[in-house]
Amino acid sequence: MALASPLERLHEEAICSICLEYMNEPVSVDCGHNFCRSCIARHCQEKGLWSNGPFSCPQCRATCRRSNFRPNRQLANIVESIQQLGLRAGPGSGAPLCSMHDEWLKLFCEEDGEAICVVCRESLYHRPHTVYPIEEAMQLYKVKLQKSLEHLSKEVEEVKKCESAERMKTQECKEAVKKKRERIVSEFGKVHQLLADEEKLLLQKLEEEEKQILLKISENLTRLVEQKSSLGELILEIKEKFQQPADGLLKDMKSILNRCEGMKFQAPKAVSVTLREDYSMPGCCLGMRDMLKKFEVDVTLDPDTAHPELTLSEDRKSVKRGGKKLILSLFDNPKRFNTTPLVLGVQAFFSGQCYWEVQVGDKPEWGLGLCRDSASRKGAIIFSPSNGYWVLWLQNSGSYEALTSPISPLNLRVRPRRIGVFLDYEAGEISFYNVTDHSHIYTFTDKFSGNLRPLFFPGDLLGGKNAEPLVISWVRDREGWIIL
Repeated sequence: MALASPLERLHEEAICSICLEYMNEPVSVDCGHNFCRSCIARHCQEKGLWSNGPFSCPQCRATCRRSNFRPNRQLANIVESIQQLGLRAGPGSGAPLCSMHDEWLKLFCEEDGEAICVVCRESLYHRPHTVYPIEEAMQLYKVKLQKSLEHLSKEVEEVKKCESAERMKTQECKEAVKKKRERIVSEFGKVHQLLADEEKLLLQKLEEEEKQILLKISENLTRLVEQKSSLGELILEIKEKFQQPADGLLKDMKSILNRCEGMKFQAPKAVSVTLREDYSMPGCCLGMRDMLKKFEVDVTLDPDTAHPELTLSEDRKSVKRGGKKLILSLFDNPKRFNTTPLVLGVQAFFSGQCYWEVQVGDKPEWGLGLCRDSASRKGAIIFSPSNGYWVLWLQNSGSYEALTSPISPLNLRVRPRRIGVFLDYEAGEISFYNVTDHSHIYTFTDKFSGNLRPLFFPGDLLGGKNAEPLVISWVRDREGWIIL
């Protein structure tokens, strides 16, 4: 193996760069390069140089003269020695040979994508093809492979990015499921707590009713025992009279008879053991809405906050866009919204739990929620909890959104015609419910401070398609009468 490199150099010196074979009658030209005599003579003839004029060396392009050809005897001897040793001219001892011509594969055919020898190059099949020296082809394809490698590396980076994005989606899905699970547990936890409170209250009522019934029965028993004792004493006294002689028997007879006459049984007041209520119904069959209605408050609209383009009903229970406007103060009230068509409820909440319902009907656009009483009402309003607005929104496009930052899109299975709003101030929660199918829509979670007031947005008119008002439900007492 150590001789491979010197042997290659020896072969290179013995090879004619024109015919690429061992030199035959090697001659040197003016620049010092060596060629076969016949090859360099043919080269000069092809160039039209029949005289002794100058020509360019085929190897280095130096100017030479044909008259200055010098036979190179030393090189001829070296070529002869190589041939006697049986060594073949070629790029190296391990280089492949052409299977057809037994020549070194020194060229590369671009059309066929294979290495060929000089004889193959002159054949009719390969003559019209583009052929490169194999070293040059190797460098050319190295460049192409490098470009392909760079392209594939970029593709790998894209795959890695996509893989990372998909893995992120897995994490996002888990986080979304975790939040949804926590919300479900929270919502059912509220129901469970409400049911537990209802159970405790009903058991207390049942215990109190039991005490009252047992007390009445005990009082009746006491009176009956007293009556029985008095009757027993009188009977015993009469029996003793029967055993006495005439004077003893007749003594105080009138008093005894009067007492017998006055001793009449007094039946106790009837005590019913039938319970006043069916204690198995509440707490077991009440739905979420029934639970929430325990915290229902009567909400009315505040005309001092209404945008001038809004119309409020006389009972302050409904609002719509446009139409005959309510007479407002000629002066701009600092409480009034002057850009965004909104109106607030009169009621302000600063503690506890409150619930109300709003009829949205078939309106294609509306907004409901609460806002901090101190939140800005002038200019363009940006709805977000950080600005003191907690709003559920229906866009004209039909998409429901919780106006968080960023916005939270919502998927509702059933279009709500009535929305329930539940505020749990201490828990820091504002929940929205679809009263139509009794489902939970969304819950804002925050830390509240100051007064919170109900908020109503009837939406744009949309060419008359959204003329229907938002209507706040009346609160009814247990007998079904409206509380004014």
